[in-house]
Amino acid sequence: MKTNENQKSTREYKVYIHRLKTWVEVTEEQYYAYYRDIWATRKRAQAHGQCMCPKSKTWMCDGDCLACEFRAAGDNLSLDYTVEDGEGNQKSWADNLQDDTPDAQSIMEDRELLCALYQKLQELDPEGRRICELIMEGKSERDIASIMGYNNQSAVNYRKQKAFDRLRVLLGDYI
Repeated sequence: MKTNENQKSTREYKVYIHRLKTWVEVTEEQYYAYYRDIWATRKRAQAHGQCMCPKSKTWMCDGDCLACEFRAAGDNLSLDYTVEDGEGNQKSWADNLQDDTPDAQSIMEDRELLCALYQKLQELDPEGRRICELIMEGKSERDIASIMGYNNQSAVNYRKQKAFDRLRVLLGDYI
């Protein structure tokens, strides 16, 4: 059986430009190139419960889910979203966040320790104090040895350990 001319199906491809609110005729290749990413985005959003676009309105989809009128929260939950635990208590994600800001007591303790450290550093011998100052500046033992005129860094290491031991004794009440 032969197909007649009127039986051939020629499909027209149109793209809806949402910003202009108009339809534009395009080729089949342009049609699929335009809609391929949009369909993938919509399918991904639907899988996560974020796209509530009815089937009759899918032609309006432009892939910009954040600006879509059919957008839903889906599986993205707010920090304030509460759930009930086994004991009947309401809990949210915000309840589990750590507060990294130090409290007033720890700030005062740190300040007191720092003041005591500076005071006890003054009680060290000048050589030990200078080694501690260079360490606080970020110098290596090799650099300290060359600055202070020692032959090797083991001499610096020995003097550093002596200074640290002395500081531990002096700061015994704080540590």
